[in-house]
Amino acid sequence: MNKPSPKSSQSASTQPPSAALVIFAKAPVPGQVKTRLCPPLTPDEAATLHGSFVIDMLERTKVATAKLKLPFDRYLACAPSSTLVFFQIMEERQSVKLIDQVGDDLGARMQQAFATLFGKGYQRVFIVGADVPSLPLDHYKQALALLDAHDVVLGPALDGGYYLIGLTQPRPELFADIVWSTDRVLVATQEKAVGLGLKVALLPAWRDVDTIDDLQALMDASAADAKKPKTEQVFSARTAGALQHLAKRLRAKT
Repeated sequence: MNKPSPKSSQSASTQPPSAALVIFAKAPVPGQVKTRLCPPLTPDEAATLHGSFVIDMLERTKVATAKLKLPFDRYLACAPSSTLVFFQIMEERQSVKLIDQVGDDLGARMQQAFATLFGKGYQRVFIVGADVPSLPLDHYKQALALLDAHDVVLGPALDGGYYLIGLTQPRPELFADIVWSTDRVLVATQEKAVGLGLKVALLPAWRDVDTIDDLQALMDASAADAKKPKTEQVFSARTAGALQHLAKRLRAKT
């Protein structure tokens, strides 16, 4: 009787993940993150809020991977350096792998992250920002499914950018000559993809947090979320508490 080969004897559950999910995050250093929220927030408040977002994204993507059985290896792309204590703690506590963000602008850093992860053998790679802490877990499942029949998947942000991008192979052209942090990032990326003959799919739009209006909308959403039964709440106690504190302080100033 022929012995089964090691490959054929492996069960699906022991196969290495075919996809990588990369969370892009800056270290929560006062004065270096969420500066567009200051004022009315203080640099310390903005850094604390950002840190809460990063931890929430790590926890929620971990839950999504396990609950929805997604074939993800999770990575945290760190700026300015993965050697910082905050990121080292995240690696240990959140079971996430660390890589450095490398490049002169956001596009170059994303391009490098895609090149690095595809170079490791992943068939699908996704990058998501750290400031969508209430993003529904099903969006990650949708993103995976969409890449079965498309070359690019984008998660449109309400400000004209995107909160997620997924690819099936490196596409450096998608990140060249884009004016980042403008309301044309999504459109410009779609135009580049179409020009390259790529099939593009869109996830539902979602709000990331860059401006005071974004923060106010998130505080309102958190307040509404708190009224739901515990089992239906999306916001973590950590971020909900931070938002509640900020809401009270900002109301006191008006």
